[in-house]
Amino acid sequence: MIITRTPFRVSFAGGGSDIASFYEKHGGCVLSTAINKYMYISVHPSFNSNQTVLKYSKTESVDDIDKIEHKYFREMLKRLDVHGVELVSTADVPAGTGLGSSSSFTVGVLHALYAYKGKYVSKERLASEACDIEIKYLHNPIGKQDQYAAAYGGLNFIQFNKDGSVTVDPVIMHEDARSQLERNLMMFYTGQLHSASAILKEQSGNITAGDKEVNQLKMCDLARELRHELQSNNIDAMGEILNENWMLKKTLASGISNPAIDEAYDMAMKHGALGGKLLGAGGGGFLLFYVPEKDQSRVKDALKLPQLPVAFDRQGAAVIYVGDKPDFI
Repeated sequence: MIITRTPFRVSFAGGGSDIASFYEKHGGCVLSTAINKYMYISVHPSFNSNQTVLKYSKTESVDDIDKIEHKYFREMLKRLDVHGVELVSTADVPAGTGLGSSSSFTVGVLHALYAYKGKYVSKERLASEACDIEIKYLHNPIGKQDQYAAAYGGLNFIQFNKDGSVTVDPVIMHEDARSQLERNLMMFYTGQLHSASAILKEQSGNITAGDKEVNQLKMCDLARELRHELQSNNIDAMGEILNENWMLKKTLASGISNPAIDEAYDMAMKHGALGGKLLGAGGGGFLLFYVPEKDQSRVKDALKLPQLPVAFDRQGAAVIYVGDKPDFI
């Protein structure tokens, strides 16, 4: 048995510039971190070597890879020519909550299948192949940041170049400042799941036109500014930049926010948050806030939403268990 662990991510600034329609014209950049919430994928030889078994929110058992309903599993098993296995996915947080779960899943499955075949693959290869699977072959209207955040781990400034290449640079901070930054971040679950595809499809068409293009460029500038401030150990700049980024993001497509989300955001700001944003494409999931520790109890009491404590992940995609292949007589 092989088990992989792949982190989810939190994006702070610049999101949307990782979409091809934007970065091919301007180049893009985001500042994000992987977090200690994970996607786990296990792969094991199937007891019946003629059957491929998949266990996720449902169970599939097929004798032909082409019969698999789950398009991600089907695509990756075909491309890596793996069959006669049992694949199981488990996650700390459900899909549709704005933490990049679909890309963590893709990176995790690729990692597990390569390890099962006895092949080492770099974090760069995992990220780039996951991008190809999701964007090129499955035609999802998404960007590239989630795959790179999941594969590399850590707190990074990620650049999306006009030629399609991606550069990942760690944000270098004093350890005390990094630890305080982690403690000042609060995440709350809105109770609303979302589907990113429709929002991202609209956003992709919008961000190279008029005011929306200008606002996306400003969001890239905020990502660069945040990188500078964090590397100067000025962590309180996170609050103001999160707030500016969120105000700009809401202009990019309809459905990014809604009255319930706006009300919760305003409530947190009134009770001590210095800034925040909705994570992911929008429409639901988790609200992230930067809150000094002395004000955190007031914000939590005011919101009355479930809080998810998080910390930064520094490892990225990892194989966490390798067992012997079973012998059958």
